[in-house]
Amino acid sequence: MYTIKNGLVLYGIELEPKKSNILICEGEIIEISPDVCEGEVIDATGCLVCPSFLNAHTHIGDSFIKDIGDGKTIDEIVKPPNGLKHKAIGEADDDEVIGSIKRSMWDMLDSGTTHFIDYREGGIKGVKLLKKAAENIPITPIILGRDDIFYKKDESLSKVKIAIRKLLKTCDGIAPSGFGEISFEVAKLIAEECEKAGKISSIHVGEYEQVQKDSINKFGKTELNLAIDAEFDLLIHLTYPMKNDLDLILNKNNNKNNYLALCPGSNAILSLGNPPLVDILKKGIKPLIGTDNIMLNSPNLLREMNFILKISRALSKDYVSPKEILKMATTNIHVHDHYCHNHGSTLTNWGNDFNHNDEVNVVNRIVNKSIIAENQIPQLMIVKNISKNPYLNMINRVETKNILYLINHNNIIKNNILIN
Repeated sequence: MYTIKNGLVLYGIELEPKKSNILICEGEIIEISPDVCEGEVIDATGCLVCPSFLNAHTHIGDSFIKDIGDGKTIDEIVKPPNGLKHKAIGEADDDEVIGSIKRSMWDMLDSGTTHFIDYREGGIKGVKLLKKAAENIPITPIILGRDDIFYKKDESLSKVKIAIRKLLKTCDGIAPSGFGEISFEVAKLIAEECEKAGKISSIHVGEYEQVQKDSINKFGKTELNLAIDAEFDLLIHLTYPMKNDLDLILNKNNNKNNYLALCPGSNAILSLGNPPLVDILKKGIKPLIGTDNIMLNSPNLLREMNFILKISRALSKDYVSPKEILKMATTNIHVHDHYCHNHGSTLTNWGNDFNHNDEVNVVNRIVNKSIIAENQIPQLMIVKNISKNPYLNMINRVETKNILYLINHNNIIKNNILIN
């Protein structure tokens, strides 16, 4: 049992600042109150207590080839199955890949990330490599696998279904690259089998203008429209929405509550543009944020949030709220949950039933990312409070050296060293 004392707490889904103490016992937040103080004390005087980060889109398997291919096109670098990246992964030594993945996971922990959703190449073997790398590291990977059979144009759907089901036994879901590489029939099959298994289906959509135009020419619909028709859960990028893409995400007639994850840093370094965050937020969409390929971009979400705040304000010449950006990395994972819509941000008695509540969206349930509230698992960080604005403190001021404690379940990391 321990108490985080005298911190300014970003509380609940809306990250409301609240001067309080936090009592934690056996991996659960028992009480949040200015008066509570039991057990060992972690002094948070002059500090901000913020939920730890969720990196909603990574490709951690290419960590061993950082910054190769700079200046080449996106297709030359990452398009499966013959992109520079895929060839390098196919030829790589397992120990080299595992070692680089471990270093990237510690880089994420150092910058406040305790959870990440990864697009894992290499089929079942690739999934197992990531699981092996994650052993004894206090971070939570959510692994979305894929198989090269998805890209074989003449392969029977029955064989594809068998590969999907085998893959789903090993990971948290499936994530093919995009509609430029797979047929709609394969995409639909992936989403259906993930739904049956209660796991996540995800796909890249609208990453740049040409893929959207190609999709419209081939299918008469944008990539995002196709993804919604196929009923994918998690949609990545949408750097270049066309037609009514943004309205479709919030269409109540959809069978899915679609999550959207933006990756502005990766889009920028590939010269693909910047996602229209102002338009997305004005539509009422609550996006997540990811850093994408580690070969291209750092997995540091502090840097990523700083970038999207400034580039979005610069390009739109409009105000973008730092609070909304911080929610992208923390609490937006909860916005599609039925319980949250009906019970607000307190979530009393919700955490204990998290894995068994059918009303919780499949992405939310599998990611299992907590908030700072009573009855929740502690997944939070204690950082120096440098600014008068708590949200800009996180996005515009804090660096890795300012993260004093990072807590994920029963794991406590102090100054980048695991102490419990």
